[in-house]
Amino acid sequence: MQLSDLLLHGGLALDLVGLAVRIAALLWVPVNRRPSSATAWLLAIFLIPYVGVIAFLLIGNPKLPKSRRAKQRELNSRIAEITRGLPEVALAPEAGWVQQVAQLNRNLGALPLTDGNSATLIEDYGESLHEMAAEIDTATEFVLCEFYILAVDPTTTPFFDALARAVQRGVKVFVLFDHIGSRGVPHYRRTTAHLDRIGVEWRPMLPVMPLKGRYQRPDLRNHRKLLVVDGRVGFIGSQNLIDRSYNKPGNLKRGLLWQELMTRVEGPVVQALSAVFITDWYSETDELLGGRVPALAARIPEPGTGELACQIVPSGPGFDNDNNLKLFASLLYGARRRVSLTSPYFVPDESLIAAVTTAAERGVEVELFVSELGDEPMVYHAQRSYYEVMLRAGVRIYLYPAPYILHAKHFTIDDDVAVIGSSNMDMRSFGLNLEVVMMVSGRSFTDAMREVEDHYREVSRELTLEEHLRQSLPTRLLDNLARLTSALQ
Repeated sequence: MQLSDLLLHGGLALDLVGLAVRIAALLWVPVNRRPSSATAWLLAIFLIPYVGVIAFLLIGNPKLPKSRRAKQRELNSRIAEITRGLPEVALAPEAGWVQQVAQLNRNLGALPLTDGNSATLIEDYGESLHEMAAEIDTATEFVLCEFYILAVDPTTTPFFDALARAVQRGVKVFVLFDHIGSRGVPHYRRTTAHLDRIGVEWRPMLPVMPLKGRYQRPDLRNHRKLLVVDGRVGFIGSQNLIDRSYNKPGNLKRGLLWQELMTRVEGPVVQALSAVFITDWYSETDELLGGRVPALAARIPEPGTGELACQIVPSGPGFDNDNNLKLFASLLYGARRRVSLTSPYFVPDESLIAAVTTAAERGVEVELFVSELGDEPMVYHAQRSYYEVMLRAGVRIYLYPAPYILHAKHFTIDDDVAVIGSSNMDMRSFGLNLEVVMMVSGRSFTDAMREVEDHYREVSRELTLEEHLRQSLPTRLLDNLARLTSALQ
């Protein structure tokens, strides 16, 4: 057979294989996947079949391994059984509609709405680290520390010194951090060596260690941020345990500083925060901490004396549903007067952008706070691609000024309810990241959140539709391309 014939037959074989790949993709890719995500994957596979198939095999499954999901369901069942007899929380009449949202959260995430809680917001970056360290210094039984990024540097050293003192007093200290998230910042090995030196028990979450048999889709990450001290005091919010610049040369060169919002909580909701940590520790180690630390044994939450009703809502690829997305959309559709959204990465799916624009179109005052600068170029451009439809619907968009990256993640609905935690309003947080947020019903907390939002508005500038439409053609092209790739889940 001549060379030309071999090339002809080889080309025909490749064409047949490519056709088979495309047909198989049509049968396999759309199953149990969002239409936008399925369309993006099919487009990639049809245009670049071999590269597209390899990428799909590597990162195409948006769920954690079956064993981890089974552990989540196991502990969800235990929590639901233990808390089955809790009385229903009586919300204020004007916030009664939130009760149904709380039931949704309970059905999806198992954790109940509890009353008798108190919470204070911490807007200053250094103050939150100081308050967490001060609470650790009061610990007598245990400390649970879980953050997406954790690094020992001059800014966080006082926090780690407090952990060391707790260990020296005989307090059980457990630390979790995301493997890929923390490896992505400087001095990872120095940090893990320091954790060993001070004697805390630590584990990397969702480790990508194929040579050790520990592997799942590498971009499924644990993005949670929480601290619990003795089951008495908890902290939850957006801040990681690292310097405000994230210690990255590019950030230091640009002078970027992260702006966060944390909240300190007391009351029965702290036990729910402990349950999130216990579940994550169990998923990583197969150990239930209640067997070793009696104070962490599962029990019915004790009544508190505060005035807030709070509910912890975990979400992510360990669950069968998009818990945070359904919570956010439900609250947006319940809004009657005002919605204030803060998210550093706002890349919604179809259901959420419909909820946001519909609220504005039916007369609700809707505002969105985002950063003027972007630290993640692809996310920044994907986010911008949604501005026009929101501005035309009547949403007011405020740009938080450089050199700050507004990394806080929270929102308020009317005067009835607020949400704060680790979850962005983007498809990564809805489908790929393990997240945790707290829903709060209580006028005092909502008023405090409004003060933070008022501060954002004072220092920000409003983006108009006219300004947005003046962007250049290359920028529009980047925005649209980034929007397409954001759906690859």
